[in-house]
Amino acid sequence: MASGLFALLDDIATLMDDVAVMSKVAAKKTAAILGDDLAVNAEKASGFVSNREIPVLWAITKGSLLNKAIILPFAFLLSAFVPVAITYILLLGGLYLAYEGAEKIYEYIVPHKHHNDVSLANNLTEDQILAKEKEKIKSAIVTDFILSVEIIIITLGTVVGEPMLEQILVVSAISMLATIGVYGIVALIVRMDEFGYKLIALNERKDSFSDKVGLLLVNALPKIIKGMGFIGTIALLLVSGGIFVHNIGFMHHLFPSIPGIITEFLVGLVIGFIVWGIIELGKKLFKKK
Repeated sequence: MASGLFALLDDIATLMDDVAVMSKVAAKKTAAILGDDLAVNAEKASGFVSNREIPVLWAITKGSLLNKAIILPFAFLLSAFVPVAITYILLLGGLYLAYEGAEKIYEYIVPHKHHNDVSLANNLTEDQILAKEKEKIKSAIVTDFILSVEIIIITLGTVVGEPMLEQILVVSAISMLATIGVYGIVALIVRMDEFGYKLIALNERKDSFSDKVGLLLVNALPKIIKGMGFIGTIALLLVSGGIFVHNIGFMHHLFPSIPGIITEFLVGLVIGFIVWGIIELGKKLFKKK
C-alpha cells in the first residue's frame, strides 16, 4: 500500500516537473504577445476617472477570464481531434497580429485623433460617461479575446504532441498567467499617477523628496504607456513573423544569412502591410457601395 502511494507521488512529481519545463518553454514563446497584451491593456485601462480605474480594470479582468473559459475547451477539442487545425488557426492569428502591427506603424506615421478618453469627455451626463465607459470595456474585452486565442494556440502548439493532461495543465497555467499577471501589472501602472499625487500631497514643503518622487511617477506614466505601445508593436511583428517563418516551409529558409530575429521582423512587417492594404482597399470599396 505504502509503495503504491510513493509510486503515485513520484508520478505526480514527474508530471509536475514536465509541466514546469513545458510551461517555461511556452512562456518564452508567448512572452512577446504577453508584452503586447500588457501594453494594449495598460492603454485601454487608462484615461478613466481616477476612482473608476480599478472597477473598470476588474470588469475587463472578469471578461478576460470568461474569454479563457470559452476558448480553452474548444482549443483542447481541436488538439484532441483535429490537431492540424491548430497550425491553420495559428497562421490566421499571425495575419491578424501582422495587420495590427502594420496598422499601429501607419497610425504612428500618420497620426489619428482618438476620442475614447472618458476622463476628458466634456458636457456629458453621468449616463453618457458610463455608456462610453462600457463601450471602452467592451472594446478591451474583444481585444483580449483575440490575444487570448493567440496565446492559447501558441502555447498549445508547443505541447501538441504531449499527453492531453499535460496539455491541459500547461495551457491552463499560461492562460492564468496571461490574465492574473498581465492585469495585476496593469493595475499597478494605471494607479501609478494616483500614488504620485498622494506623495506630492504628503507634506506642505515644496521641492521635498516626496514631491520629486511623486512628480516623477506622474510624468512617467504617459511615457511608460507610450513606450510599452512601441515595444508591443515590435513584438507583434516579431511574433507574427515567427509564426510564418516556423510554419511555412519556404519562409523558414528565406534569408539564411540574415539573423532569424531580423527575418521574422521583416516577414511580419511585409505581410502586415499587405494585409493592411487589402483591408483598407476593402473598406473603401464597401463605403463606395
